[in-house]
Order: sequence, then C-alpha cells, then structure tokens
Amino acid sequence: MTDINNGKKPFLRTDTKVVHIGDRVIGGGNPILIQSMTNTRTEDVKATVEQILRLEKAGCEIIRSTVPTPEAAKAISEIKKQIHIPLVADIHFDYKMAIAAMENGADKIRINPGNIGDSSKVKAVIDVAKERNIPIRVGVNSGSLEKNLVEKYGGVTAEGIVESAMDKVKMIEDMGYDNLVISIKSSDVLMCKKAHDLLCYETDHPLHVGITESGTLNGGNIKSAIGLGLILNSGIGDTIRVSLTGDPVEEIRSAKLILRTLGLRTGGIEVVSCPTCGRTRIDLIGLANKVEKLVEDYPLDIKVAVMGCAVNGPGEAKEADLGVAGGDGEGLLFKKGEIVKKVPEGELLNVLKEELDNWK
Repeated sequence: MTDINNGKKPFLRTDTKVVHIGDRVIGGGNPILIQSMTNTRTEDVKATVEQILRLEKAGCEIIRSTVPTPEAAKAISEIKKQIHIPLVADIHFDYKMAIAAMENGADKIRINPGNIGDSSKVKAVIDVAKERNIPIRVGVNSGSLEKNLVEKYGGVTAEGIVESAMDKVKMIEDMGYDNLVISIKSSDVLMCKKAHDLLCYETDHPLHVGITESGTLNGGNIKSAIGLGLILNSGIGDTIRVSLTGDPVEEIRSAKLILRTLGLRTGGIEVVSCPTCGRTRIDLIGLANKVEKLVEDYPLDIKVAVMGCAVNGPGEAKEADLGVAGGDGEGLLFKKGEIVKKVPEGELLNVLKEELDNWK
C-alpha cells in the first residue's frame, strides 16, 4: 500500500485487534465474516427468526436487526433462543434502546455516538457495554456527516468521514472502553475506498466494510463488488456486508462470491458459464440459472462449467472439474475437459446433479 500518512504504518487485517462477537471472532487475521441485516419488524419474532434462519442457511455469519422500540429490544432475547449466529442491535437516536438491547442479550451494538445524545447518555451506554463486555460498532455514514466537518473540508469527503469516525472512537476510548469495531461507509465507491485507505493508518480496531445504499440487485452488486474488491484487496477489512435493495439472502450470495473471487475464502461450488453466441442451440441461460441454484447447498470446493457449444465447450472449460456443454437439442457431460457422455438436453441438469451427488 502507498504510504499516504506521514510515515505511519497501516493497520491491515493481520494487525487489527481481535474482537469476540458472541461465539465468532474477527480481527487479527481471522477469516473475514459475512454480515447482513434483517428487514422484518424486529418486534415480529416469528418473521425475524424465519428470515435469520434463511440467512444462516445461505452462509450469513453475523446478523444485525434494528431496535427502535422497547418491544424490539425485548424481542431480542426470544430471537436469540432460536438462531445460531450472533445478533447485533442497530441503534439510532435513543440511548435507552442500546441499553435495553444489551440487557436482552445483544451480542454487539451498532451506534453513532453523535446521534444518541450528549456525553452522559453515551457514557451510560458504554458503562453497560463494559460491564457485559459487549463490543460496540461505531458507525459513520457519509450521508450523516456533521455540518462542521462538511464546512471544514468543503463538502463530504473521505477525510471528513475518517475524522468523524476517529472523534467518536476517541470519545469512547476516553470513557475507558476499547472493545470496538469501526464502520465508515459511503455510496460513493471511490470516496469509500479512499476513506478506508486513510482510516487504516489511524486505528488498529477491526473494520466492518461495505458500500452503503449501493442499490438494487443489479447495480448494487456491481458497486459492491468494485468497492469491496478494491478495499479488501488492499488488505483492509475484517467483516463485510453487501447492501442491496432486495432479499437479504442475495447479499450473502454476493458476499461469498466476492470473497471467493478475491481468494479470501474457499469452499462452495463456483459456476462458470459462457455468454452465449449464435452457435448456441440449447436454452443456455435457463440451464445456467438452474445449475447456479442447484449447486448452492453442495459443500464441495469445485468448479462447474455450463457451456453453450458442444464443439468448443469442453476445451474452453477444461480447467473446470465438471461441466455440461450444449449441442442441438442435446449436450455433453465432461470432466476436466474430457467428454464422459452425450445426453438429451432435458437430461443435462439431472446427470449433472447425479455427478455432484456422487462426487469424490
């Protein structure tokens, strides 16, 4: 990484402090964990638990839920009895909700000290967190940057975001607590990247990384992949969330793929497929989507190819462990580029599943 901070050494993933969140560990070079956030009403225990269990199955490792009311805080204790991953309480404005969430078993809280009141209210939260050794995620978004910092830097800038975050971290540290995780986010990908480049020179607290308000499944995935890819590939980040406007399960799928593509996680089947062309004589798009859905639950660490051309497909995808390639109403099953057998188009998915079921 380029030295951008007067000779200071950056704190990268291997250098950050270790933080325990429930039974999970982040920082200090531990594996990067995937987070998401429920979009149910937390007070609705049944709906929230159902969604969290779906997220767990998809691979979510830490879940965050909003706690805007006393009823939501009380629901945390019931939710935790039925889930298997740490639960983070997301707090805005009301410090009493932070305290109530911790008293009801939240494994971590997310606050912005600047919007929950004066220092006495912040200290009340810190005191409870310290008593229970509950980590605090200090969150700052570019959209809520303080007016004085916007004026100081002539607008919303990476420098302003970092200064805002470090001011809040110092406030908490001065109150005698340092069990912290920091999150600085922006919907501006390059601003977010620059802010993380600056922040990693300022603190050794673990960092939660994401591109906030990134957008829908299509646009949000692209922005998140670029932003998270740039940041993580620089050695920065201990947990991540892909923020999408849609089913949060899609956030987990995208996060897993981003980490796997960067070589930061192994496991799970990688699907590769060709973009189709005039030679394609089968429903390749439909088949590729079905294959991607099929492989989700297999605990295999292999590559599966879905190719549209029976002539060139096996050769072009010879690095794949297993694959299918289409012909004219029929297709080929191949392993490591070698053709195994020819089957009708309608049987391609079934023969692929049979191979996966018996993979050794």
